[in-house]
This record gives sequence, structure tokens and C-alpha cells, in this order.
Amino acid sequence: MSRIGKKPIPIPENVSVTIKGKSLTVNGPNGELSWDFHPDMSVAQNNKEIVVTRPGDNKMHKSLHGLTRMLIANMVEGVTKGYQKTLEISGIGYTAAIKGRSLLLNVGFSHPVLFTPPEDITLNVPSNLVVTVTGIDKQKVGEVAAKLRSISPPEPYKGKGIRYKGEYIRRKAGKKVGVK
Repeated sequence: MSRIGKKPIPIPENVSVTIKGKSLTVNGPNGELSWDFHPDMSVAQNNKEIVVTRPGDNKMHKSLHGLTRMLIANMVEGVTKGYQKTLEISGIGYTAAIKGRSLLLNVGFSHPVLFTPPEDITLNVPSNLVVTVTGIDKQKVGEVAAKLRSISPPEPYKGKGIRYKGEYIRRKAGKKVGVK
């Protein structure tokens, strides 16, 4: 039995869960998320918790069991607390600023880069070298943060670029003059 899959998901008091067929909807103070889970998995609501069960012990059902449970738990956490990723910008002359709903990045190109996030994701710039990505869907928050990072990924020689907060960049030595 999956250790993760068999754990029940507690439902906070300010969250409502609706299960219709193979569709699950979670409502909370931050918003609403919907998801269609795999038809082989069965999801039931008992009192103030959600329980996920699988029909058999084949490999696919075992892997879907833990995955389904974690995706539902992420939905419950997203509508209550939300998710946030922080990106740091490093490099001489590199800056970020909010322009309307979009993010304006100067990251070493000949032109500024304008990035517009999806509707349910908000970008915030507390300082001109830090960008925070917030939202209720964990997958979308991670995807938007990865797209921002891919605009100018950190390079290993000087460490310039956009990186996740706390990400370690392994530095390389520059050119060395050979001695004969």
C-alpha cells in the first residue's frame, strides 16, 4: 500500500469540496480549483477528510494512488494558503519592474523583455532584483517561474541571470594561461 496514497487529506473549515463523478472541485478563501482525476481511482469524502483508494495492485494503479492524493492535497493547500516562488536577478544593469500587469525585464539583451503571466498568476517586484510569483495552482506557479528563469538562465562563469531563491550555481574557472 502506498504510504502517501493511504493518508487521508484533512479539509479545513473554510474549504468546501465537491465530488461529481470523476471531477473534483475545491472552493476556498483564495479561489476555486477543479480537476478531473483518473477514472480508475476512487475519491470519497468522509466527514472532514478526503480518502483516495485504488482498485488493484498493478504498477499503474500504485503510481496513480500517491499522485492523485498529492494533487488533491496541493489543491486544498492552494485555495487556503496559496503558493509562491521567489526569483533573484543578478548581473550588472539587470533589473525588473512591473508595467501594468506585465513584467519588464532588462537582463542583458539589446532590448527589454516584456513577460505577461496567465490570468490567475500575480507577479510582484519587492525590489528591482527580486520577483515573486504567486497563485493558487502549484503547477502553474512553478511553470511561470520556470519560464521566467528560462529568459536568462544563470551562467556558470559570472553567475549572471535569473535564478530561484536559494539555488546554488556551480561556478567554473575562466580561461587559464598555459605555462610552457
